[in-house]
Amino acid sequence: MTDFRLCAFADEASASLDGQIEALRRNGIKLIEIRNIDGRSVLNMSDEELLAAKKKLDAAGISVWSIGSSVGKTKLSERAEHERRFGRALAVAGIFETKNVRMFSFFVDDEEEEERRDAIIAELERMTEFAAAQGVRLCHENEKGIYGSTAARTLELLEKVPNLHGVFDPANFIQCGEKSGEIFADFAPHTDYMHIKDALAVDGTVVPAGEGDGDIAKLLKAYCSKGSGRVLTLEPHLFEFVGLAGLQDEKLKYKKRYTDAGEAFDAATNSLKKLLNDGGYSYE
Repeated sequence: MTDFRLCAFADEASASLDGQIEALRRNGIKLIEIRNIDGRSVLNMSDEELLAAKKKLDAAGISVWSIGSSVGKTKLSERAEHERRFGRALAVAGIFETKNVRMFSFFVDDEEEEERRDAIIAELERMTEFAAAQGVRLCHENEKGIYGSTAARTLELLEKVPNLHGVFDPANFIQCGEKSGEIFADFAPHTDYMHIKDALAVDGTVVPAGEGDGDIAKLLKAYCSKGSGRVLTLEPHLFEFVGLAGLQDEKLKYKKRYTDAGEAFDAATNSLKKLLNDGGYSYE
């Protein structure tokens, strides 16, 4: 087996599934973290629509690695919407035949952090136990605005919730004032896969992998286990793709400009491949 397997949020290359498939194929990527199709979250699509999408992916030789869900991107008090997303994400994972669901740990205001801590941990315990019973792993991504934003709080969740798995996103940590290259040693035992996204510490500007303060080359070295086939999911955020508005409130900041989403996606892929080639890693 190769050192790394490449995956991507291909909705950053094209809104349409056909365009996403084409972008993955021209870049030699065989895994997708599926999130949006035609600007719609997969959680809001019918079973029939999802089965048709799976048929296209199967025909193209592309497997779904994870459901890029928005589970946990609500306040804990928004119970009905939270339960709808959670239940639907598990069903969508079954349709796409994947065991992974990317999720978050609920929006909190600064003054709510300690107040909501125990309730959030209890809810994550309930969710992960329920998902595990169905053969699904809930994979928590660190991100600003949620409880699991800083290194300390994210690590606390991963250590206190036994069935919670981890997605390490370097740029999201950088945007929260953390030094991703320095904290990864603590996260390594909890990291099931990694998002490849880089950013500048000075203002959070998103840049191609290796051009920011995310220490991507250092992370790859620390994360690599020869022949393990560890998964790296490209989430470049180098272009304002269709569906971005539903993922975050603020506009992206860019250092480089691209003519379209496809060009930005290809640039992100090439930057990661250069780091892998320079490090002597095998990948597919």
